[in-house]
Amino acid sequence: MDGPERIAILGAPTEVGTSEPGSVMGPAALRTAGLVRTLRDLGHAVADHGDAVPDGPADAVGRPAVAAWTRVLARQVEAALDAGDLPVVVGGDHSLSLGTVEGAMRHCARTGRPLFVLWLDAHADFNTPETSPSGNLHGMPLAALCGEPGLSDLFADPDRPALDPTRVHLFGLRSIDAGERALVAARNVEVTDMRHIDEFGVVAPLRRSLERVAEASGHLHVSFDIDFLDPGLAPAVGTTVPGGATFREAHLIMEMLHDSGLVGSLDVVELNPFLDERGRSACVLVELVASLFGRRILDRPTPPIAAVPAPATRG
Repeated sequence: MDGPERIAILGAPTEVGTSEPGSVMGPAALRTAGLVRTLRDLGHAVADHGDAVPDGPADAVGRPAVAAWTRVLARQVEAALDAGDLPVVVGGDHSLSLGTVEGAMRHCARTGRPLFVLWLDAHADFNTPETSPSGNLHGMPLAALCGEPGLSDLFADPDRPALDPTRVHLFGLRSIDAGERALVAARNVEVTDMRHIDEFGVVAPLRRSLERVAEASGHLHVSFDIDFLDPGLAPAVGTTVPGGATFREAHLIMEMLHDSGLVGSLDVVELNPFLDERGRSACVLVELVASLFGRRILDRPTPPIAAVPAPATRG
């Protein structure tokens, strides 16, 4: 990202992939917290395309509802990328990434670029219907995208090419079910868990990952789940896991992503305003997205209590 971007904001107010109500309000909360204004203030050309409307009956539930969202979001992300825009999809539960990553895959297949996915999340989201303890589809998008059996009906084309699991990087992992642990290992998915981050920090593993994308001239899709952050920083999530990324770690990751110039598409998911504290989590997410799009420390508004007092004038 060497200069201003053309950013397409796409809302995905969905909670059909989870049993916890509230994430349907996520896009509205992020807009209220100033997402569009903040990105425009950074000099980007931002078009807010409003909220997507899923294909099919409005009262659809379960797998048909997730499939309907997958179809519409895949089309919208693919169209935005084809138009030269950088799509930022705000949700909404993590099942929406079935559509956003699928749209990026279609675009990359046509342009001849490999797609890499950076999954900033406390969870692996690599469950299948056979391994999932809950059966919630927001815990299965990566498994579905990578072609694991039992999930092909979620896509418009059941015979679609699968995402290469060796080009997926699970970053910030700290909760994984036994069945998906075995799948992640068998498929050679790259994993940087919080134990690794505690020992070595975020810079080295992220830098290696970004270098790999750059060497392949790849398109990097970033899927940012709010539960990547420590719940003390951002409590508005239905699947809290203690010990997540700190405020500074998260900003450093976003700053590195910006400096790399490799991010071609972005999801911000699982914000549940019903569980928030006076909009705190939404504001944190807007600040982090701003860092990804170029805001630096000196660009951030300084709270009045921390402002440097004006020098005294001489009479």
